[in-house]
Amino acid sequence: MAYVSVKGGADAIAQAKELVEYYRLKDKTKPIEIEQIKSQFRLAIDKIMGEGSLYAPEYAAIAFKQMEGDVLESAFVLRAFRATLQRKYYSDILDTRNMFVKRKISSSFREIPGGQVLGPTRDYSQRLIDSTKYNESEQEIENFLSSFEGKIEKEKMQEITSFNKVIDLLKAEGLLMPAESNYDKTVKDVTLEAVKYPAPRSVTLQMLARGETGGLMTLAYSSMRGFGDGHGTIGELRYGSVKVLVSDTQGRKRYIGNVNLTECEMITKINTTKEAKIPYFAIGYGLVLGQNETKAICMSILERGIRSGKSENPANNQEFVLYHTEGVEAMGFTNHLKLPHYVTFQSGLNNLRESVKRNTNIQDEKMKVYKEMAKQFQK
Repeated sequence: MAYVSVKGGADAIAQAKELVEYYRLKDKTKPIEIEQIKSQFRLAIDKIMGEGSLYAPEYAAIAFKQMEGDVLESAFVLRAFRATLQRKYYSDILDTRNMFVKRKISSSFREIPGGQVLGPTRDYSQRLIDSTKYNESEQEIENFLSSFEGKIEKEKMQEITSFNKVIDLLKAEGLLMPAESNYDKTVKDVTLEAVKYPAPRSVTLQMLARGETGGLMTLAYSSMRGFGDGHGTIGELRYGSVKVLVSDTQGRKRYIGNVNLTECEMITKINTTKEAKIPYFAIGYGLVLGQNETKAICMSILERGIRSGKSENPANNQEFVLYHTEGVEAMGFTNHLKLPHYVTFQSGLNNLRESVKRNTNIQDEKMKVYKEMAKQFQK
């Protein structure tokens, strides 16, 4: 079934919208509930919230369902929705040192404060397709959960504590590079203010945090391969929940809930120069909504590269990185090519035809001259 032709204008748009819904529903499968999407597509929802710049799992799940699983389109819709919301408060600075840790690892040290906590990860499993998921039943889910809960040794469970950070070990030895003297501490809100370059670090962190995961990974990978500031080592990668506090009109702190975050601190080496004769380690920082470790790692690589001052490399150039990892804007500009460009194309087409015609006439005149010269030569 398909429309062979459609009317122009509003009718065509309405019919196109109907067709989208038809293709989503035509197989008459059971509707997927929002709670199912939130829980069983957890990582996709986290990615949508991060790139959509709004921590709202329910709305991210609705967007995911509406856009048939297209994460970038979902982030586009979520960000558009966010733009309609009234902003009443700014939260206090989130304290990730007091994160309720669900996963915590370091590639730099075997022994770290609180130990390595592998948590939920596929890093140590083979990426093999599991065909049993095809006919997964509710009973199988219940059996798995019951079995898992039976393995928990409750008598060994300890009181929840926070952990010191790996970078504290380096700070204690004086191995971390001191803060740059020209460090711009200006705090700007990229959702309310136009970005001007060079931008302060607050802008870099905001734009990277809501950047498109694939775009960040592409540039970070180029940096690791030599087109940037080099190959760092993960000092610490954390995933967990952090309390969010806001101040009311009377200045009282109010707890409004928790957000899940992934934090990465990347250690890179700073070589000596004539001006700086002492080598140091430097830290690249990444913090993103939900569990999105790839993005947090890539963000920390690019954030450090931007501050390196070696802007001749694409992955270190602030304007290049921030503009070209802005997924929603990039997708909008790319897809605008599908819109009518009849007038501009016809203008270029007419110019090309005229140019070809003029050059053809010139070539014809030259050929006449050459032929006359050839005749004279033969005589």
